[in-house]
Amino acid sequence: MARKLFEDSVVPLPPDDGLAANGLVVQATAPRNASETMEVMFSLALPEQDQRNLEDAVARGEVVPASELESLKTADKDRAKLEKWLAGHGFAVDHVSDDGTSVYTTSTVDNLAKQLQVDMVQVTKDGLTFTAARNAPSLPSTVGDGVQAIIGLQPFRHANKHFRAAPGPAVPAAQAVNVPNSPPYLVSEILSAYGASGLDVDGSGQTIAILIDTVPKTSDITAFWKANGLTSRPSRVKKINVGGATLPATSGEETLDVAWSSGIAPGAKIRVYASGSLSFVALDRALDQIIADLPKNPGLRQLSISLGLGETFMGGPQGEVATQHAKFLRLAAAGVNVFVSSGDAGSNPDQTGHGSHGPLQAEYESSDTAVVGVGGTSLHLTDQGTAASETGWAGSGGGTSVFFRRPAWQSAPGAPKGKMRLVPDVSLAADPGTGAFLVLNGMELPHGVGGTSWSAPVWAAFCALINEARTKAGQEPLGFLNPQLYPLAGGACFRDITAGTNGAFTAGAGYDRVTGLGVPDVAELIKALS
Repeated sequence: MARKLFEDSVVPLPPDDGLAANGLVVQATAPRNASETMEVMFSLALPEQDQRNLEDAVARGEVVPASELESLKTADKDRAKLEKWLAGHGFAVDHVSDDGTSVYTTSTVDNLAKQLQVDMVQVTKDGLTFTAARNAPSLPSTVGDGVQAIIGLQPFRHANKHFRAAPGPAVPAAQAVNVPNSPPYLVSEILSAYGASGLDVDGSGQTIAILIDTVPKTSDITAFWKANGLTSRPSRVKKINVGGATLPATSGEETLDVAWSSGIAPGAKIRVYASGSLSFVALDRALDQIIADLPKNPGLRQLSISLGLGETFMGGPQGEVATQHAKFLRLAAAGVNVFVSSGDAGSNPDQTGHGSHGPLQAEYESSDTAVVGVGGTSLHLTDQGTAASETGWAGSGGGTSVFFRRPAWQSAPGAPKGKMRLVPDVSLAADPGTGAFLVLNGMELPHGVGGTSWSAPVWAAFCALINEARTKAGQEPLGFLNPQLYPLAGGACFRDITAGTNGAFTAGAGYDRVTGLGVPDVAELIKALS
């Protein structure tokens, strides 16, 4: 029987045991638990014309009516055929996304090997051993026609967090003493630095979603609010355990995202979508949940994601990248701006996302053309709270995508010639050396935290402020921001960052692959966009 091969769903592993690229150790002869189960997602595409129409609408910054979006589904016959085959071949179908494009399943490793015709081996990475497919999976052609990818067969490939902490011992939050306009910076100081203080907006009526693997401790968030002079209720932070399993312990990323988004926009609601892990299957499931929740949360117009992985480690363009792009495209079409951190390892991130000795590459998801990629700067303030200097941070991820062609909207003075998408789009403070105030496990990190995990949620919160201002002005919420931001390059809405390097690229006049268009003046952005 003819079979359809899904080459882009995996990265190549060597045919022989031993040391593979990127420090992976492959062992086909290692003992394996035959009853071990894996979560695998079968990704189906929308009809080609529907996909093209969404791409065009988002590229123009248009918001597609909810009723029209809800009608966009994968072909029923393709999904039904796949589900029937799965049920008859040892797969448990756990969940199907509302649009039918994602079918989530569980099966044993041995059954996966048999039904998908893959060689399952042991892969050790960073001291952890995973069961993974050595070769590309396949399906009978009669079943696989509507399927574009099979996700989850190489769990050693996963997203990395973009969180950095400056070295130094933590102290009890109650004993912390902060020097005004000196790191670690408080919320009021960042608001002032970016033209967002004293505005008649606080995010009221807006909801900010956070996608991460776990949830913060409520006590850390309330301690953060107290230290920043903010009065708020813990109930405004909604914690959603997407998969229902036990969540990982707090590690800092989730706390930074929630604390700073809620601090910058203290009137906004926060919804934390805890995926349970950083596997692509888990992240896809969380994105589907966010999309499903939009009708009941009309103020959910901004999403912050502080995760990524170098594009060269992602597999081919029709694998996980195409799967997530379809979800980001649907969010952008619904009027949800997704802010993704561009990375913390400069122009050459390795597989961990923390070392700078990998290939020259941009990171996905920030390279997606349906998201706003957010880079990082090193910010120094004057005693009066204005920017004394701001340069491109050495860790700011940036580069040229190998997956996405350059959209028509990505045109600005300074942008290099070429046909492929550039990263980042915008920037904000991220350097942990001039970092953010944070309370983690009841302790303040006195030397600050950072990473583009700081800049992304702050940009999401700024978006909430802009959307509130538009609502007050009697306007509809923002569509996809990038087509609206690039025409503002060089004007009052952005402070151009003209110094600093992330390795291969240097910040200069106009657009650059360290800081994008620069950093915002929020008051000017509100004037321009509302």
